[in-house]
Amino acid sequence: MPEQETIERANQDKAEGKAPSTQAGEFVKEEMDHIREGKHGARSTKQAIAIGLSKARRAGVALKPPASGKGSARTRKQAVRDLSKGKAGAKKKTSAKRSRATENALKREGRSAASKAALSRQAKTAAKKRSAGSRSQAAKKAARTRKRAA
Repeated sequence: MPEQETIERANQDKAEGKAPSTQAGEFVKEEMDHIREGKHGARSTKQAIAIGLSKARRAGVALKPPASGKGSARTRKQAVRDLSKGKAGAKKKTSAKRSRATENALKREGRSAASKAALSRQAKTAAKKRSAGSRSQAAKKAARTRKRAA
């Protein structure tokens, strides 16, 4: 379950008209903080990000599932399930046994997935997969929003 503070920050982002990916970023940040605090670990940075995105969808962030070219069919299916759970609202609490099993499995994983080096490496590999035009467009948008904020 995400912390109330994270949900509030995501709601504030939504109220400000920010993109769903920005709202979901709050949950990913929370996940990284949990790993750094030693609450649990993650096998990879990708897994830590995936956990955060899943939590965001279940909390009601309208984050689309990955496109058919991106991610596996299983990932897409899970994202759709998370989205519908988020829209329906919490019906039933996860059983204590399942919750404990998940937590214990993550506790056995390493903590380096949330290190600055790992995050930097992940960002670089993700950017490499994008086209030059796409990266350029994102940079221009960032410059525009920076100008507006100042």
